[in-house]
Amino acid sequence: MINFLKIWLIIKREYKTRVQTKSFLLSTFLTPLLILGFMGFVIFMTVSDNEAPKQVIVIDETGRMLEPLTRLNATRYQPIKADQSIEQIRDLIMEDELDGYVFFDQPFLNEGTPATFVHNGSGGITFFESLRSDVRDVTRQIRLEDNDVSDAIIAIFEERPALENRRLNEAGVDEQSNAVVSSLGGIFIGIFIFIGLFGYGAILMRSVIEEKTSRIVEIITSSVKPIELMLGKLLGVCLVALTQYSLWIVTYAGVTILAAPVAQFFINQRMGGLQNSLSTLDTTGTVASVPSDIDLSFLEQFSIDPLFILYFFVFFVLGFLMYCSIFAAIGAAVDSEQDSQQFMAPVMLPIFLGYILNFRIAEAPDSTIAIVASLFPLTSPINMVTRMLVSNVPLWEVLLSILLLILSLIGMLLLAARIYRTGILMYGKKPTFRELYKWIRQA
Repeated sequence: MINFLKIWLIIKREYKTRVQTKSFLLSTFLTPLLILGFMGFVIFMTVSDNEAPKQVIVIDETGRMLEPLTRLNATRYQPIKADQSIEQIRDLIMEDELDGYVFFDQPFLNEGTPATFVHNGSGGITFFESLRSDVRDVTRQIRLEDNDVSDAIIAIFEERPALENRRLNEAGVDEQSNAVVSSLGGIFIGIFIFIGLFGYGAILMRSVIEEKTSRIVEIITSSVKPIELMLGKLLGVCLVALTQYSLWIVTYAGVTILAAPVAQFFINQRMGGLQNSLSTLDTTGTVASVPSDIDLSFLEQFSIDPLFILYFFVFFVLGFLMYCSIFAAIGAAVDSEQDSQQFMAPVMLPIFLGYILNFRIAEAPDSTIAIVASLFPLTSPINMVTRMLVSNVPLWEVLLSILLLILSLIGMLLLAARIYRTGILMYGKKPTFRELYKWIRQA
């Protein structure tokens, strides 16, 4: 008969000893700061342009490309000087005083011969793509004018129609959505679950090995049964993981709740000052004002649905207990972390498979492989959560996935308990898969 009071005491011991460590506190409170810092760094690198402007000499035999390119960017595109030769320009490029030159021959516009861009390689792909885009825009504009195309048709060519992304929720109401944000969010959530399963599973296995090699487990098992010890350690470490993830989710929710009003406040302050400085009387005597309110409804895309949080914890807890029971059994069967490597491959393979499939599911959440991966118990803790964030998954698929995961958890617990019961008190011999199978049968 299992003594639940003893299990509770083990849970409290495991939880307190791990939550009070400096590593737990640092990882819990520094991880959100690091993530926010990384996101801010990426945004800063995306929008900032602190490098010196590029300079390109335009050698234009057509006589029609230089002027419109200069209108696009007078700093970048420079005309060739009367006393300059190709050799002199090449020398300037080699000395890094010039970034390159682009050559348009006479038949470029009429026959479509390619232009030539000679450079020193310092610009990178972004610079090259920007230059190619400018050349394409100018060339298209010239050819439209040569064919007497009206301004209205030219405007149609230059138009970039917008496509609003709206998604139907479970209530049938369409709401603003962003496929890119959802896909990235699904991948991000999947990575977090992967880290939790792998990281805390390794911590649990290492703890079991340490207690076994130090012979402390002999004293503990004199008072509690091996199955009680295993369940207590599993649930204790699981509570530690839930505590950490709950704090991260609360932090994220707080940031998303405060993001819109804080951003709106600063924007209103900025636009209000701009309005005061630019308010003027037009010809009709009315005041020309600058709008002081900007729509920030897109920030709602980053909010978290409470139902999704519930599903997240359900799949995380079930997947955590299933995998960590196997990690605990491996720790009980071996005497060192080095000996555990032969058993790690079968356990880690489905975890890595779920991690790899996560990227495919983010792209095609309703494909056959996505449905199978989200129902298969060894990958569903990672893949179903990702799929739910990216797409509207039918409720019966979610419930079926949870049911299969519960049945698999029961099977894994029974299997791990038999290995744990025999292996926790065995020393000095590295077991094989055949011996593990014998332990399971004997237990």
